[in-house]
Amino acid sequence: MKKHLLGLLLCTPWMASAQTSGPFVIKGKLGTLSAPAKVYLVRSHEVTDSVTLRNGAFEFRGTTDVPVAGDLIYRGKGHLGSLFGNLDRVRIFLEPGTLQVTSPDSLAHATLKGGPATSDYLRLSETVKPIITTIQAFGEEKQKATEQQRKDPTYQEQLRTKFEAFNKKIATAYYAFAKANPNSWASLDALVGIQTMDLPQYNMVGPLYEAFSPTLKNSPQGRQYGELVRGLKAVAIGAQAPDFSQQTPDGKTVSLRDYRGKYVLIDFWASWCGPCREENPTVARAYNEYKGRNFEVLGVSLDREKDRAKWVEAIQNDELTWTQVSDLRGWENAAARSYAVRGIPQNYLIDPTGKIIAANLKGADLQATLAKYIR
Repeated sequence: MKKHLLGLLLCTPWMASAQTSGPFVIKGKLGTLSAPAKVYLVRSHEVTDSVTLRNGAFEFRGTTDVPVAGDLIYRGKGHLGSLFGNLDRVRIFLEPGTLQVTSPDSLAHATLKGGPATSDYLRLSETVKPIITTIQAFGEEKQKATEQQRKDPTYQEQLRTKFEAFNKKIATAYYAFAKANPNSWASLDALVGIQTMDLPQYNMVGPLYEAFSPTLKNSPQGRQYGELVRGLKAVAIGAQAPDFSQQTPDGKTVSLRDYRGKYVLIDFWASWCGPCREENPTVARAYNEYKGRNFEVLGVSLDREKDRAKWVEAIQNDELTWTQVSDLRGWENAAARSYAVRGIPQNYLIDPTGKIIAANLKGADLQATLAKYIR
């Protein structure tokens, strides 16, 4: 379950003077579609404008301080409703100048022609197109699975492993593009967006961010990402694990320092997180195999106070027999923030000296890593 926790930062006076707003124009043509059909402009997960189509034509005008990604969403009946789900949409870059969007029928088939940021984004899209095609084919094949297959834990594990592999491939392509294009706004957008597919590690994203041009790093989005990178550096492999104290469901205070002298897996999860619940059996198998061998698991829940009962119920239903703690503040969980957790499930393996030796261990990787360290 993935969730972005990056908030907008205020510009300092010198930054405001260094960045001047530039006008942008989006001119579109979608066949001969007309009212009630509408196109919506979405920025930062918010609808900022909309226009009704007239013989397929639409136009947006506005200003932007720096190039920034957004979305156009088409609705044939006019009403938008949710921003998520299976919608006819296209990713765009808002940048000073004119963006041409043309298609015979839908935004999904649209051709884009714009400025440098748009050109870079289109180049990046081409690098991942073969992977996307493979994912789509795999999705179609998955739809043919029988009900018995879908309920089979082994089959479910195979699906999860396959999709994680796809995400890794996309992440690798994004990282390669960012490394090769340190002055591109598309590179910064790629690093921000990849968090929904691949939980970032400092040893990968830190050098990429540091290589970015000052213009990118000093933009609002760049400074937001810089804050994330600094947080990741504090919990990079080899760093001393930040201590924290939280309470168990029955009110007992437990601290990470209580586990000094043992290997401990800090497991961040929540009762409402589907992927977390799917991963719980894997963690349980590891715990049952290695408990009593200088190894413990410490579960940290990102549930909220109003969901306390669901948290307790999930612990029982998933048979999580190791210690569970939380401050029941959801994504504001103090331990999660100190470990730069931006998505769950997420975990960190701590050695007996309190040093972080591995992170984001799932499935077979968890078993292999524990076998390496625990005798």
